Amino acid sequence: MKFSKRALAVASAAAALAMTVAACGADGGSGRSTDKMTALGDGEGKVSILAWPGYVEDGSNDPNANWVKPFEEQTGCMVEFKPFGTSDEALTLMRSGQYDVVSASGDASLRLIEGGDVDPINTDLLTNYKDVFPFLKNKPWNTVDGVNYGVPHGWGANLLMYRTDIVQPAPTSWKAVFEDAPKHKGKVTAYDSPIYIADAAMYLMAHKPELGIKNPYALDQTQFDAAVALLKEQRPNVGEYWSDITKSVQAFGNGSSVVGTTWQVGANIAKGNNTPVETVLPSEGATGWSDTWMVSSKSERKNCAYKWLDYIVSPKANAQVAEYFGESPANPKACELTTDKKHCDTYHSGDADYASKIWYWTTPVAACLDGRTDVKCIDYSEWTKAWLEIKG
Repeated sequence: MKFSKRALAVASAAAALAMTVAACGADGGSGRSTDKMTALGDGEGKVSILAWPGYVEDGSNDPNANWVKPFEEQTGCMVEFKPFGTSDEALTLMRSGQYDVVSASGDASLRLIEGGDVDPINTDLLTNYKDVFPFLKNKPWNTVDGVNYGVPHGWGANLLMYRTDIVQPAPTSWKAVFEDAPKHKGKVTAYDSPIYIADAAMYLMAHKPELGIKNPYALDQTQFDAAVALLKEQRPNVGEYWSDITKSVQAFGNGSSVVGTTWQVGANIAKGNNTPVETVLPSEGATGWSDTWMVSSKSERKNCAYKWLDYIVSPKANAQVAEYFGESPANPKACELTTDKKHCDTYHSGDADYASKIWYWTTPVAACLDGRTDVKCIDYSEWTKAWLEIKG
């Protein structure tokens, strides 16, 4: 089945937010790089790329998935590729100064920016940037103080999936995995990462407005405690916390999981296996992810790096990556070039209203991301500690 390699690639990304190191400091960091390219020159002949598996394919994994060779032929920049399994690994490797480009998820991008590990991007030098969906640009995970640090790549939502033959009536709210979780005790599934605390915070944002939550990644102590308490209430009903999308799909197939979080690619696989499931973007919205291509501040091959950033969001390459990996492309022109002509409909590409309901993964830091200055927010190191307590 064609979904297998995409599933494996997405499963690798599942570990992205299972990190255990502290997030940026409360002062927001002071090491941001300020250097920006002003003009492009000839390529340096090589570019070293760090990325999630499935983002930089040269035909060795699947002969039908090869967008590296055309890039090399067009630019003369030979690609050296190293995949990584977690955002922490990516940060360590980028800080070694050996790599030119990285695909960073929202939990890593801010740390790279604040650590001075990546350069601001002069988007005027990128031919294809103008075509990127506007709702992916200038966001908290790729732009700081109005300065852009990367090019948006693919994106997706963390959806609610349920067995249609067991969970009735069809759920429309995350209430199905929180207040109504006892109805399916032991068969509720949830994403295995501290960032899942944001899902609880998002639910409380809608159902307990008195808490004053405005951003599920910006929680003061009271708000954080409420989210943690909700997850501890949920815990006895959870049969499995998943980090591997393929195993999650198998659990829905054998009935050990009947309701919980998934990605669209997981739903596609499950339906391909004839498992009676459906997904919904609940009334409260959803958390989600949007990756960013970034250039190392230590790179000595910035011309080739910029050429890669421009190429990977060009219509054809972006279509190939999005379809292979299982995500929405960043460039709407890619939708015309996917093999599956329904791909962009399936992944809600270009649906700004749909995208506006997604709270994209962003590293929680002590300096509140919602703009508050009268309180200190709980940073990711504390989220990690709490998650271990929640799981028990």
